[in-house]
Amino acid sequence: MKKIFILTGEPSGDKLASKVIAKIKNIKSDVEYLSVGGEHLKNLGIKSIYDLKEVTYLGFTKVLLNIFKIKKKINETADKIIEFEPNILFSIDSPDFTLRVVERVKKINPNIKTIHFVAPQVWVWREHRVKKLRSFLDHVLLLFPFEKKYFDKENIQSTFTGHPLLENNKKSKTDISQIIKGKKKIISIFPGSRKSEVDVLLPILIDFIKMMNKKYNDIFYVFHSTIDFKNLIQDRLLREGFKNCGSISDEEIKSEVLNFSTFAVAKSGTISLEICNSKVPSVIIYKMNIINFFIVKMLVKVKYANIINIAANEEIIPELLQSNCNSKNIFNKVNDFFINDQLMKIQVDKSQNILKNFKTNRSSEIASTVLTNSL
Repeated sequence: MKKIFILTGEPSGDKLASKVIAKIKNIKSDVEYLSVGGEHLKNLGIKSIYDLKEVTYLGFTKVLLNIFKIKKKINETADKIIEFEPNILFSIDSPDFTLRVVERVKKINPNIKTIHFVAPQVWVWREHRVKKLRSFLDHVLLLFPFEKKYFDKENIQSTFTGHPLLENNKKSKTDISQIIKGKKKIISIFPGSRKSEVDVLLPILIDFIKMMNKKYNDIFYVFHSTIDFKNLIQDRLLREGFKNCGSISDEEIKSEVLNFSTFAVAKSGTISLEICNSKVPSVIIYKMNIINFFIVKMLVKVKYANIINIAANEEIIPELLQSNCNSKNIFNKVNDFFINDQLMKIQVDKSQNILKNFKTNRSSEIASTVLTNSL
């Protein structure tokens, strides 16, 4: 029996991996799987060798503070993969963790084929890393077409798949009427999938809602969370006495709520593509500690944080980062959109033009074909 080990480092990678593996499971039943994964892979019946939270570290300072623990986890993971003896090691995103594991595995057993999904963002920083990848990656699956030139230059085999989260999905039959009562507008809020992000952004978002509630009485705020933090967020909302807020973690419900949303406020990251794909206008927020911010500021080569803005070389989606990420600024930006809904239409139209270049509508299928052909 053929074997695939799936290596993720955070919930977004777990979600991407599950879409690809679900395709493989539909066409090949004779494959054995093991993973470092989360709830999405678990829902496919795939065991994880440990809880994903054990490797989800955020920021340079946390990595430095946990450097020995991370190194131990990298070695432990590599040893488990070698023991499993997979035909393919399928790594997804989180390069500071996953690629270190892949490099170690490839040194020990060069016969394991290594396929990585979501290329390191060499167009943002550390372009020199591409040369090193050639020594331990057999194939790279690319989300964006402009990435291919970096890997072609170093003769690394790569395939543009498009983004799985932008695939045309079937209309859900999920009933969200019990969540959203009455004819209220919905603002979807995405506070992040890591505890450190939720800890920083949740107080800011709560103050933002308080400001909105003073002006608007026809809005319901839905926090899109993971299973791990749903109750934490819900408890905080209840303590604040909000009657027009809720927290959800079910993926089908989240997708349906987003599709019905008037607006979204989201932590910078992959989720922004899903929001744009649902044709929902948004603002992007993010805040990290000052040391991390200065390190990133020194390293990055691009003007914007959001991929839509980077591709357009224009701030289509407002970015409120660092000191600008505060409740008053979020309120002012959102209020501007609500006062002039033409701004919403302009943002949606522009983002759709950018998204066209990121879509194949066969992303999971293309990625799964690369994997099955490598078995």
